[in-house]
Amino acid sequence: MLGSAISNRVRAALRRFSGSTDGNVAVIFTFAMLPILAFVGAAVDYTRANNARTAMQSALDSTALMLSKDLTMGTITAAQIPSKAQTYFNSLFTNKDGQGIAISATYTTPTSSAAATILLSGSGYINTYFMKFADLSGGNFQKMNFGTSTTTTWGNVKMRVALALDNTGSMSQNGKITALRNAVAGTGGLIDQLSALSKNNGDVYISVIPFAKVVNLGSSNYTQNWIDWTDWLNPPTTQPANSNGGFQATLPINWHAVGPGAKCPFTNTIGNTNGAANGSFVCKTGPTASDGSTTSTIPSTTITINGASVKNPICPTAETFTAPYTFVKYNGCWSSEPTGLTETFCSGSSNCSCPKNSSGSNVAGCTCSGTGSSKSCTGLTYVHNWTQPGPNDLTDNPLQPRVSAIVGFKDNTSTTNKDHIWTPNAVGVANDWRQPSTNPISTWTGCITDRTQPNDATGVLPASSDVTTLFPAYEYFENSTSYCNSSVSTPLEPIIPLSYNWSALKTAVNAMQPTGGTDQSVGLAWAWQSLLVGGPLNAPAEDSNTTYNRVIILLSDGLNTEDRWPAYGDGSSQASGNPIDARQALQCQNLQNARDANGAPLYTIYTIQVNTGTPADPTSTVLKNCASSPDKFYMLTSSTQIVTTFNTIGTALSKLRLAK
Repeated sequence: MLGSAISNRVRAALRRFSGSTDGNVAVIFTFAMLPILAFVGAAVDYTRANNARTAMQSALDSTALMLSKDLTMGTITAAQIPSKAQTYFNSLFTNKDGQGIAISATYTTPTSSAAATILLSGSGYINTYFMKFADLSGGNFQKMNFGTSTTTTWGNVKMRVALALDNTGSMSQNGKITALRNAVAGTGGLIDQLSALSKNNGDVYISVIPFAKVVNLGSSNYTQNWIDWTDWLNPPTTQPANSNGGFQATLPINWHAVGPGAKCPFTNTIGNTNGAANGSFVCKTGPTASDGSTTSTIPSTTITINGASVKNPICPTAETFTAPYTFVKYNGCWSSEPTGLTETFCSGSSNCSCPKNSSGSNVAGCTCSGTGSSKSCTGLTYVHNWTQPGPNDLTDNPLQPRVSAIVGFKDNTSTTNKDHIWTPNAVGVANDWRQPSTNPISTWTGCITDRTQPNDATGVLPASSDVTTLFPAYEYFENSTSYCNSSVSTPLEPIIPLSYNWSALKTAVNAMQPTGGTDQSVGLAWAWQSLLVGGPLNAPAEDSNTTYNRVIILLSDGLNTEDRWPAYGDGSSQASGNPIDARQALQCQNLQNARDANGAPLYTIYTIQVNTGTPADPTSTVLKNCASSPDKFYMLTSSTQIVTTFNTIGTALSKLRLAK
């Protein structure tokens, strides 16, 4: 041994020097070398001992992990822990310096207030090489002892994993949706990995959140009190989200003269001027008609639907005609109820005009006089109501929210004809529909969009006293498809709340289809909600004596392009300043800042960007920063990496589950 040879030679030299009567300088030098050699030797031998201790710690940690797994799976009993621990440790500890190695394993059974534990302790020593110089007699410095221990819990660590999975149209490219299904629901996929960790029902839960621009909560939830029906019930002219950026549809100034035979007063462009109506829709033949069944003029008919009689309906199509889109269907029509009066319907503006008929002439009986601010127009007038329940109807639609949407103009200075005139000082006339709804909320297909700001970025639970905490119903429409409708060929699949029904979870994942545009934020919001006890997804109650690992995995193959606010993105790109990413960044920050009573993070967040396009998208800063740590963000450049990445995450979660 090199160390022994050096030691023997130095020891012999020291004896020769100490016995010599000549060479006093050499003797003095020899004595001076003793403390120097002692210090050097101590450093070298301490490093060797520390390396042996580190190797022992690693081996003990891995042994504890494997013992926890064996106990979880039931492949060993508590009585077999010591012998199994020795077997595992012997195969893992490979340090050559460590001598006299001994380990012990102690298993403590669980109680009503404390979890089971496995305590592994190890000890050993190294034979010193250089510390021997300080002890010529070969005594206390011949060896250096070391030891360490590790403790793991068993039976009190449970796992809840929320999967926010991109189901947008681009997932159809390069085999991405197929790879995602296989990675999560295939043989040996993430569901199999995590379900194998569950000894008892409820040890592991998984939720599945397919997302596009919206999520699908399922149409059967229409009776829930956590739904905000504002967008779903209101006409295009009263959509709060559309007012951000100037995308709110408006009524024409001759609105009260628009009736049967008049041209549809809406055009499929945003930002018309000179008092004309604007929006991103035209007219269709009825409230439930296909959006391809358009009509150029207001019909002279009364339609009966759901027990309601709608006179001369003005029904908006979905907003799908001219960018920037809002991609929403409207759930009602305006009626055109004749007043039987010929009266002034517009005055005080040069933009006052008569509605036109199909031949381009003024509608019958309509005339205008004057110019500039003295201009006024007179003709037959109509009352327009939106065919959703108004606040004055206490008989019909008893289970529906009441709608106070603005449906017309009123001259704030006049005492006569006050509900049938537009002037520069006109104010709004509220909805007063008193019949059954033509589109009751029971026809909602299940789409939910982003919450009202600022709660689009929080995990606050819904409260009926604060509408911003509720979840807005939406009728998402893109690529001529209502994606939340279960009857379409490529539906956006409904959310699956936390479950340990592994076969049902796999079925849901395997049913996922590529659909519309990208709003990662709404998927992340519902992944968060799925982990909250007391929320709309009814996460199971948590035991105060149990440790919970709450995990969110967010996968997206693209950048955010659209959300509830049409000013933020048009389906192909975001507006300047990346406003959708800004919302999501705040949401991620709030998730990361959530802490338990001990100050530890409540959530572990993994994010995955699948970037297979040509040219490739830039790295998503918001996805990268949303991950709990840099090693939990994955940039993938091929579909095949989806499977390996989920396997890597599953392995990491297995360790987290088995040894907290």
